[in-house]
Amino acid sequence: MPAAPGGPRLLLRRLREAMAEPVSPQARLDRIVVIIAANMVAEVCSVYVLRDDGMLELFATEGLNREAVHLTTMRAGEGLVGLIAASAEPLSLSDAQSHPAFSYRPETGEEIYHAFLGVPLLRAGNTMGVLVVQNRTYRVYSEEEIEALQTTAMVLAEMIASGELQALSPGTVNATRRALAQGGVALAEGVGLGHVVLHEPRIVVKNLIAENVEREVTRLETAIAEVRSAIDDLVERGDVAGAGEHREVLETVRMFAHDQGWLRRMREAVLSGLTAEAAVERVQSDNRARMLRQSDPYLRERLHDLDDLANRLLRQLVGAQGAGPGAMPENAILVARSMGPAALLDYDRSRLRGVVLEEGGPTSHIAIVARALGIPAVGEVANATALVESGDAIIVDGGAGEVQIRPGPEVEAAYAEKARLRARRQEQYRALRDLPSATRDGVGIALQLNAGLLVDLSHLHETGAEGVGLFRTELQFMVAERMPSAAEQQSLYEAVFAAAGDLPVTIRTLDIGGDKILPYMKALEEENPALGWRAIRIGLDRPGLLRMQLRALLKAAGGRPLKIMFPMVATVEEFVRAKAIVDREKAHLARHGHPLPSDCRLGVMVEVPSLLFQMDEIATTADFLSVGSNDLMQFLFAVDRENRQVANRFDPLCAAALRAFGLIAERANAAGTPVTVCGEIGGRPLEAMALIGLGYRALSMSPASIGPVKAMVLALDAAEVSAFLKDELAKTGDGASLRPALAAFAEARGIPV
Repeated sequence: MPAAPGGPRLLLRRLREAMAEPVSPQARLDRIVVIIAANMVAEVCSVYVLRDDGMLELFATEGLNREAVHLTTMRAGEGLVGLIAASAEPLSLSDAQSHPAFSYRPETGEEIYHAFLGVPLLRAGNTMGVLVVQNRTYRVYSEEEIEALQTTAMVLAEMIASGELQALSPGTVNATRRALAQGGVALAEGVGLGHVVLHEPRIVVKNLIAENVEREVTRLETAIAEVRSAIDDLVERGDVAGAGEHREVLETVRMFAHDQGWLRRMREAVLSGLTAEAAVERVQSDNRARMLRQSDPYLRERLHDLDDLANRLLRQLVGAQGAGPGAMPENAILVARSMGPAALLDYDRSRLRGVVLEEGGPTSHIAIVARALGIPAVGEVANATALVESGDAIIVDGGAGEVQIRPGPEVEAAYAEKARLRARRQEQYRALRDLPSATRDGVGIALQLNAGLLVDLSHLHETGAEGVGLFRTELQFMVAERMPSAAEQQSLYEAVFAAAGDLPVTIRTLDIGGDKILPYMKALEEENPALGWRAIRIGLDRPGLLRMQLRALLKAAGGRPLKIMFPMVATVEEFVRAKAIVDREKAHLARHGHPLPSDCRLGVMVEVPSLLFQMDEIATTADFLSVGSNDLMQFLFAVDRENRQVANRFDPLCAAALRAFGLIAERANAAGTPVTVCGEIGGRPLEAMALIGLGYRALSMSPASIGPVKAMVLALDAAEVSAFLKDELAKTGDGASLRPALAAFAEARGIPV
């Protein structure tokens, strides 16, 4: 077996010299394949580049017919080269022509070559092309030769990523720069056009080839030791929750940090002539390429842990600190693997046009904040952070759950028109702002806002909303680094009441637990967090926390009306206990001369199905009711709303759900108890129409939903839709959806839904 005469280090040095020569891109690439062939003692060296149309094109060759350059093409998956591009794995064969994937290309003259070694050109796990060497003899390439060619491939991948080769072939754009359309999950309505800002920018490795290999080995090992020590400290200190990281995630990262296979591959990459940071980048790019092609969701999830570890190591090597908000372009689209609401609020909202996340569903905390801020957002976009570079043009369609990366002029124009149409619709809705919210037959429907931040309350005037039907107090706790003091809570509530003026505000007490874990509170290990220790259950078990919040609310509302609502109430007895705590706090404040609210009403959020069987009692015990449709649907149908496999399995407009909503409205109205719907369905015109038909006269929703729902209300006859629903429910099975019938009803009457 021939040995490479100069070894990988000499090869990299020669490549560096070739890439510095002042020649054309084609001449440089032609020179590079000659150098690689000579170093690998190969008779053929060829470079194939993945074009924007998904075809692999021969860009340079030493040994094959030069006339085939820019003429020979193949699809990913076609032939041996296509197989490497599709699998992102090296392929070494002693007799290439006997392989079932071999595809004969007569114009290349490669039929006389038998031995074949090909490696993918990878960058951030994305395939950008294929590098191939061939020999006439039936030889076996060694592991060292495969490693050397993979190292060389990384240098070529960076050359392609620079865009230097773009002019060499018509329509060619390097594979990571082509236009992409990615689907995800809609988080917040709206269309945003702008440029990518990475929440945690990847470290860009600029120096690839080592000057002193021994020094690079030392740098790598020192950085590994530092990262290990830092992770060990985080885990062992016992304040992982205070650092905002989950212990189990850090334990997994620590396990990877001690993985000998991972460390060995990085050392080998350095010994082949790469700098320490280039070695980390190369090994992680290989890991990414493999794991992105895994069907096992567990293995794909581990990719995040490896990314985290590689980024820690790169930051250690280049001395970069964790990224945060910095200078932003005028039209910024934030792209992140995941982020919390506090991180989002750190950015300049006047410049932010959209958010794209690899993680995060419609009911996640960041989705709630994005909707409150009116920022279009899409979640669960696979591999989003690796598909984009800072500054890339990008479009976010928060309604359709779609992201357009580096869109072409036609796509950009289409979305710009969509944004203009949406803006015109919003103008039309604003024209309805001062009209009374009443149906054609004179039934008043109170449209209120869901809120959780002070910034939300500016929408009260903009939308003409009749108050705040749900103010989520937990967002204040979630964005803070520590537990807000009683004075801080009181200050927020005073500001909320001042912003609302004379309009009513319904305050929900702290709804934490389940998926809402405060960064400074220790998370409990629960098999079913949504059904566990959360909301009013925590408040009743830890009354000090609830009393502090209630006292802050009562003091903030001194002299004005106050409405307090308790979440996750499962029995009347729980509400009675909560009510008793309020009475004790009122008595305490009165004894100390504090002014009390002019009127204090206490309500219950109906979201646990057990209350459906206590409706008469709870409707007469509580001052008001509010239906939390998100959780009620989840519990009613035993469907985890964060689980994409089942989240959309049941329609809130199916007969069973409508009968449940109808029961609540019927019993509340019979008792003379005000009832509101503050879940997601209240903000969707078709669902809101059904709720009005069931007897609801108050709906609370996101600011963007007020206009569309009000337009529907103004075109609706409440008595007519009520009679229609009654007839449909009488003849419909429990599992059947009434959505088609309701949509047809609205269309026939010109009701905008």
